[in-house]
This record gives sequence, C-alpha cells and structure tokens, in this order.
Amino acid sequence: MRLQKYLAERGFGSRRACEEMIAQGRVRLNGQIVTEMGRQVDENDLVELDGKRVSAAREALRYLLMNKPQGVVTTLSDDKGRPTVRGLISDVRERVFPVGRLDWDTEGLLLLTNDGALANKLMHPSFEIEKSYFARAKGELGEIALAKLRLGVKLDDGHMTSPAKIEKLPEDAAFQGQINLRVLVHEGHNRLVRRMLLAVGAQVTFLRREGLGNLRLGHLRPGQWRNLTESELGYLQGLFPND
Repeated sequence: MRLQKYLAERGFGSRRACEEMIAQGRVRLNGQIVTEMGRQVDENDLVELDGKRVSAAREALRYLLMNKPQGVVTTLSDDKGRPTVRGLISDVRERVFPVGRLDWDTEGLLLLTNDGALANKLMHPSFEIEKSYFARAKGELGEIALAKLRLGVKLDDGHMTSPAKIEKLPEDAAFQGQINLRVLVHEGHNRLVRRMLLAVGAQVTFLRREGLGNLRLGHLRPGQWRNLTESELGYLQGLFPND
C-alpha cells in the first residue's frame, strides 16, 4: 500500500493532505524521513508522523455532518489562534477531518470523517455535486442581474462560472433593503457565491450552505453536529459506483 493511502486510511486526512505531509518531511518510514510519493508500506513497517508512531490498526470509520458557525476556520489547527472545527468535536474520539472547506465567515453544512478514501473522492477537482446556499445580499439584484447569474458570470480572476440556479426568496423585515436568495451551484471555486454576486454588483452580508447533494442541514444549530444516517452514507458511497 502507498504511504499516503496508509496515512489516509488511519484518519490523518485526505490522500492529498497526506501527500502534503510527506512532502513537508513530517513522515518517517522505519526511522528515515520520506519526502517522495508512492513508497510502499505495510502493517509491519514503523510509520511516524511528527515524531509520533502511527498505529497500524485502523480506526472505526466515522462520518459527521456539522453546522459550522461563522468565525470558525475549517481546519484542525490554526497558527493564528482562531477557533477551529476541532474545538466543536472535542468529544469525538476518532481523528476526523473536514471534507472540503467553508470560509470562516460562512456557516452551514460541513462533512467530517476519517474515511480518507471517500474524502479524497469527494474533494477531487473532477467531482461536482450540487451545493445549496442561502444568501442575503445588499445591492441591486434585478431580473437582469439574476439572469446573468443563471447563465454564468466572469469572476475577478477571469474564471467564467457555470450556470447556476437562482431563486429569489421573500425579504426579511429585520433586514430591510437586503435581498434573500437560494443559490445552487456545482463547481467548487474559492468563495464562489460571494464572488458571483459581487460580479453583478451585490455584496453578500450572510451566507449559509444548506445542502450538499441529497444531504441537508435540517434543524442543526450553528456549532451542532450529528452522525450521518445509514441512508446518507449509502448515498455518498453510491456516488462512486465503479470504485
């Protein structure tokens, strides 16, 4: 088994994240630092990460769905001392990690797992799954602007977005002058929804991811999490029928 897969299957991150750990010189194999990819390893080898032995035994697989709050970064540690999602799952024994990311100022649905194989598939650039957002924005968002969003807009880096589904929702009396939208997108560009709306002259004031494919945030309040149901896990695994 390749070293990066070995680490991923023991809950240290997606395969890509484990490759980064290896490239950074954080991994030792039988006492020697390994920085090249593809080294073969089995359960009889001594693998160490950051000086600590990696157990040959695999953890029980765990799959969580969280409502990530605003002001929390989607990492397990932060060199700036900001709150992380790890602090919200301190009672979870397994080494779960985030699948993808949400910006610190965005709340909503976030998956966490120690299933490195599944996480790697879900985060692969070629994999596109519909993501549903509730967005509140200020600015002019008439029918022309909404039509542009539905067709695709050019972002500030020149990227042309794929067509999006946009639904205008009733206004909230507590936020007069702001527009509520439901936005459905497939691609995973950085800060995509915020930059899409900025491209048509609107500024997002609040953003929440409410759906990921068939998964829904439901009634989870910010900071709460739950285990995936068997049907939800089956749905995710069924997205890769040939693997």
